[in-house]
Amino acid sequence: MNIQDQIEEYIGSQPEPKRGDMQALHHIILQLMPGCKLWFLDGKNSENKTVSNPNIGYGSQTIKYADGTTREFYQIGLSANKTGISVYILGIKDKTYLAQTYAKKLGKASVSGYCIKFKSLKDINTDVLGEAIRYGVE
Repeated sequence: MNIQDQIEEYIGSQPEPKRGDMQALHHIILQLMPGCKLWFLDGKNSENKTVSNPNIGYGSQTIKYADGTTREFYQIGLSANKTGISVYILGIKDKTYLAQTYAKKLGKASVSGYCIKFKSLKDINTDVLGEAIRYGVE
């Protein structure tokens, strides 16, 4: 199964209204990042044990580790969780920036150093979420 099929299957497996919100977010991110590399991580480790929620990734960046090794990874992530949806904005150096800049304008969302969590799209301002995603990509 290719990545696009895995993404469609993952989004399709979500209960409504989360499924509709995930589909809408997928389209929003693709509009913000046309032609970006797509990723799908099923949340399982090398022993096939579940270690995280599955997630969709968008874009590509090189992550450099303290030991000097590098790895390619996505810039923006999207994942369903028990209480709603998480959008990950990776690679931001200042871990206070997202919360300081977007938390008050987003609506009903919790914002950490790299993650924006919310229950439903109707609870947040999607234009502000788009601004945060654009910032993460730039």
